[in-house]
Amino acid sequence: MDWKRAFTVTALVGVPIIALLSYGMTRNPRDIPSPLPGKPAPAFARPVFAIGDDSVQRRNVGDTVDLGDLKGQVVVLNFWASWCLACRDEHADLSAASKALHARGVRFYGMLYNDKEANGLQWIEQMGGQAYPSLSDPAARTAIDYGLYGVPETFVIDGNGRIAHKFIGPVTEAAMIKVVDSVLTAGTK
Repeated sequence: MDWKRAFTVTALVGVPIIALLSYGMTRNPRDIPSPLPGKPAPAFARPVFAIGDDSVQRRNVGDTVDLGDLKGQVVVLNFWASWCLACRDEHADLSAASKALHARGVRFYGMLYNDKEANGLQWIEQMGGQAYPSLSDPAARTAIDYGLYGVPETFVIDGNGRIAHKFIGPVTEAAMIKVVDSVLTAGTK
C-alpha cells in the first residue's frame, strides 16, 4: 500500500469535514434565520379543540379562530405537541404571560402540531390546564405556512398582521412580556 497516497486522500477528505464540523460547533442552533419577521403573517382559520381556562378569551370547542378577525390585536401563536419535552418547559410561562397580557388586548393561541387532539387534551390536563385556547392543524398546513422547523416555536404577530418576532425553542414569561411590550409600544407610535 502506498502510505503517502493514503495520507494525501485522507487529508483531502478529512480536513474539509473537520473544518465544517468545527465551524458548526461555533454556531448557535437557535439562530435559525426566518424570512417571516416583518412580513405579513400567513392567514389561518382553524378550529378550537381545547378551550383554555381564561374566561375572557374562552372559546367553545369547534369555534373557528380566523387570524383576519384579530386585526388590530397583538396575537401570540405557539406551535406545540404533547410529545414535545421542550413544550413542557415553556407551558407555565406561556399561560402566565397570557394572563398578564390579556387585559392589554394580546391574544394567545396554541396550535397543535403533528399530534392527535386527544393527546393534546390529555397533555393540557396533565400540565394543570392552559390559559388560552388551542387550535387543531390537520395535516400541519398552518405549520408549513409558517415555515416551522420544529416545536416549540412561537410567533408574535403585531396589530397590523405582520410577524414581529419569532421564538425558537422554549420561551420564558419574561422574554415574552418584553417582546410583546416592544410590539405594543411600536404599535402606539
